[in-house]
Amino acid sequence: MDGARPVGSWQEAAGPVGDPAAVRQPAAATGGNGPTGGAPVPGPSSAKPAAKSPSPAPGAAGPVVPESAASGGGDGRQKVGELLRIDKLLGYGAPKREVLHYPSASYVKVHFSRMAMLPGDYVTVSDPEGEESYRYDAPKLLEGVTDSGRWAMSITGDTAVVEMHRAGGDLVGSLLGGLGVNVDQVARGYSRKEQARIPSESLTRPGRTGAEESVCGADTSSDAVCYRSADPVAYTRSKSIARLLINGTELCTGWRVGTKNRMLTNNHCFDNSAAAYETEVWFNYQCAQCGGYDVFKPTKVWGDKVLATEHVLDYTLFTVGNFAAVEKFGYLNLDTVPPARGQELYVPQHPAGEPTRIAGRRGEPAGTCAVVDPTFDGYAQNSDVSYYCDTEGGSSGSPVLSRKTNRVVALHHFGGCPNSGVRADLLNSRIKSYL
Repeated sequence: MDGARPVGSWQEAAGPVGDPAAVRQPAAATGGNGPTGGAPVPGPSSAKPAAKSPSPAPGAAGPVVPESAASGGGDGRQKVGELLRIDKLLGYGAPKREVLHYPSASYVKVHFSRMAMLPGDYVTVSDPEGEESYRYDAPKLLEGVTDSGRWAMSITGDTAVVEMHRAGGDLVGSLLGGLGVNVDQVARGYSRKEQARIPSESLTRPGRTGAEESVCGADTSSDAVCYRSADPVAYTRSKSIARLLINGTELCTGWRVGTKNRMLTNNHCFDNSAAAYETEVWFNYQCAQCGGYDVFKPTKVWGDKVLATEHVLDYTLFTVGNFAAVEKFGYLNLDTVPPARGQELYVPQHPAGEPTRIAGRRGEPAGTCAVVDPTFDGYAQNSDVSYYCDTEGGSSGSPVLSRKTNRVVALHHFGGCPNSGVRADLLNSRIKSYL
């Protein structure tokens, strides 16, 4: 399940970072299922590392901040890449192959502004070796492309090869002059070093002020693969989480809940089917070795339909396309009772866009990753569970699990030390009819 060999790398490299996105107002309405257009392309800018504020002492509540807003997203999602404008034409009177290379990029994702091909012709987007490849057939492209165009699935690593394939022989050029495939944008994923340069931005609740800090003291989280032998149960449970790539450059965490085609994340990550449809869901995005940079090839599927969503409890329940491809990664269950104070926890997550990490080692000092308050105030009174497990921007939507039961006791969404997540027993009462 981990893959035969690593593909791509979570590399060190300097480079420009994009501007933070604008603040998004919460919304609860769901929309129709269908593709959406690309986001505006930000101009590149340089950024200095953000200064960290001292962590509050245990028991002292910091500002309540949606976790993914903590590191530059501003609208509740972690920024993990930048959009670049390009102008490439592939087709019948143009080159049939383009190599898009961005040194040290963690992923490359292309946007088609026009796809006009003859029936039977198709386009592939792949890595140079062809080990990760996605095919887009002519009829589906012509049916699915709107005035805003359509994003292709991302390619892990720093190079994407876009190639047009002809089913028939050559025809008279004048008859085909109006046909072709246009690529007008590329989303380039930040390297690890670039990601560290994204400045921290707080999105605080009314009445709460100050700088947030979600790594509470020294960061004790580790790559998920580090747990494979030492804590196999936590490692196996971590397989159920997914990296959500939203709008090509933004990130949250999601996870399978129950045996059916059901995924949970935060409402502030997305809240409608149109957004879900354009969201990539990456399973098995993890490091090949403990402390290493090489990553295994993730299994990627598209989000599909939002079944239920709510701002106050900050959840979105949705489905994915091609569920059979990710069913093997397992699932998690919600706990139906509140956790006890002091109960030990662990949190599998994608902090700052990194491959899967787990916060909360077995045998950590008491209180480091454990329930501080089982009825903590979130968007509503007593709606959350608080804890000091280490999290960062991008951890929004992660499951918080009990070491005692290995069931989910909270849906992580706020930083602030203590950090907090929505109580799973409250979520269960809202969505149990869908599970």
